[in-house]
Amino acid sequence: MRLIQFLTRAAARTKQQLTHLDSQPLGRAVLVVVLLLDMFILMSIFDGLAAHTRQLTAPDEYIPHTCRALVIDQTWTADKRLGQLSALATAASTSPYPPREHRAEYHPLCAPYLEQITRIQADKALVRLFETHQKVEREVRDQQLAIDRLKGAYDTSLLERMAGDAPGQTAVDASRAEFRSRTAALDGLKAQAATLAQTINAHDDIQALWAALEKPSQADREQLRDELQRLNFWFPVKQLGMQLIFLLPLFLIFYAWNSASLRGGRGLQALVSAHLLVVSFIPILFKLVEAVYRIIPHRLLAALFEFLEAFRLVAIWHYLVMAAVIATALVVIHVLQKKLFSREQLLERRIARGECQGCGKHLPADSSACPFCGYAQFSPCPSCQGLMHRHARFCHHCGQPAAGDVGSGSS
Repeated sequence: MRLIQFLTRAAARTKQQLTHLDSQPLGRAVLVVVLLLDMFILMSIFDGLAAHTRQLTAPDEYIPHTCRALVIDQTWTADKRLGQLSALATAASTSPYPPREHRAEYHPLCAPYLEQITRIQADKALVRLFETHQKVEREVRDQQLAIDRLKGAYDTSLLERMAGDAPGQTAVDASRAEFRSRTAALDGLKAQAATLAQTINAHDDIQALWAALEKPSQADREQLRDELQRLNFWFPVKQLGMQLIFLLPLFLIFYAWNSASLRGGRGLQALVSAHLLVVSFIPILFKLVEAVYRIIPHRLLAALFEFLEAFRLVAIWHYLVMAAVIATALVVIHVLQKKLFSREQLLERRIARGECQGCGKHLPADSSACPFCGYAQFSPCPSCQGLMHRHARFCHHCGQPAAGDVGSGSS
């Protein structure tokens, strides 16, 4: 309860600092300037945070997908490896994006393969061979599809001629001639593709890569798999630490500036530093929530759901979800009703707008009672005995606080 009261008072003080300058509400022009400053600083913080966090090597950079396929999954089999290498070799030359200036550090088991692939990508003559090979392979596939379609048409024409439905031998002969022509072209393309593959495989860098693929042992694969699991588990924590190293000094600087400005009575600096303090706290809160979400739900909730499924208790999960939603709704209703739309707030707005404190309708000028509901608007001030609004916190004559609870009385 004390914590809630402390947070409420702190929020009220912060709101006062953010919206007032020298005890006066901010003008619209000043508010626009301050909000523009807030947005600029917030974007600068996120830009700097992204650049700072990129210095940390992610698991996908330390053990890239290519290395996982090579060592852990072993998908680079003899019949597929040339096509997979061809896609990697030509990716850099066909990509519209410039190469990254920052090269991530690789795992020791990945470095030999990835460095060899990088050398292959840098060899322009070899890359041209890969591109030519890809082009010929596409032509082989297209030619094969055309032959398959032609074969179907040829078989249909032959059956129609045998049944006497076709005009004669001409269509069948034409289909046969085209089929032979395309088959000869396909054989030539396959021979060309085989020659290119042989030339590529004979290259020293390619030979070195194929030889390296034979080196990983079962122990290496298990070591790399365990290392990848460990990195994926701890990386969110390391990333959060890296982000807080960037964010916390800014927050502390703005906090110290705000505290010094308040002690020195420097209203303008207190206003700006209060806004910057809130702006610097937003990414801290955002990153903390993001880290908790990445660590807890992806692991704890997945394990919990697997446990419930194993014992056929999935219904408990749905009960928990409904209970959580009901609890959240209760909290939201409490905040809206007691804090944002409370009777005290409603009465303050009615007094400020010149509305009846009982029914809320607009009052004619100099009305001491509501002509619509008869509610008396004023009562004697306990200090000066002058008439003050019944539900005002302070008398508008002497400025003394009203006696009793604000908002008490009949409506």
